[in-house]
Amino acid sequence: MRIVLATHNAHKVAELRRILGPALDGLELVAYDGPEPIEDGDTFEANALIKARAASAHTGLPALADDSGICVDALGGAPGIHSARYAGTRNDGDNLELLLKNLVGVDDRGAQFACAAAFVVPAATGDAREFVELALWPGSVARARSGTEGFGYDPIFCPDGQSGTSADLSSDQKDALSHRAQAFAAIMPIVRAQLLGDS
Repeated sequence: MRIVLATHNAHKVAELRRILGPALDGLELVAYDGPEPIEDGDTFEANALIKARAASAHTGLPALADDSGICVDALGGAPGIHSARYAGTRNDGDNLELLLKNLVGVDDRGAQFACAAAFVVPAATGDAREFVELALWPGSVARARSGTEGFGYDPIFCPDGQSGTSADLSSDQKDALSHRAQAFAAIMPIVRAQLLGDS
């Protein structure tokens, strides 16, 4: 049974294949090469569903997608759903620098990574079946970059209970803790039940 993963982000594809691992038994995760939809939802859940619907419609396959970002307390939850485009360049380094700049002199560094994982099953007749799960990874924003692992905001996000940033964690450590790992751990039993009849 094939499932399309609705992302063009190579880092995310690699991370999800690692995270899903044994949960993919009996399922083949295929890359998506179709057009990117306009993500005009106002929540992570809405944008994840937009991406999953578009990939499913384009391929005719069941689709998995996620939408994720960092939400900073002192910035009213920003950058939030705009995390990937925060600096206007879609460049990770630019986004990090802008966030650090906007927190200069701010003592409240509380933040959380959020991830919504969506799953859409196309229907030959009637409505498609849609599911979404949201997970949060609490922490804070560091005052400077640290670590060489991960991508996005990992070098400045300090997960609660860890001594460094998420970029200081190994892939295995991050895969066991992250918002994305939690969201997909919640959605995969639904995927398997829908496609393979697992209970």
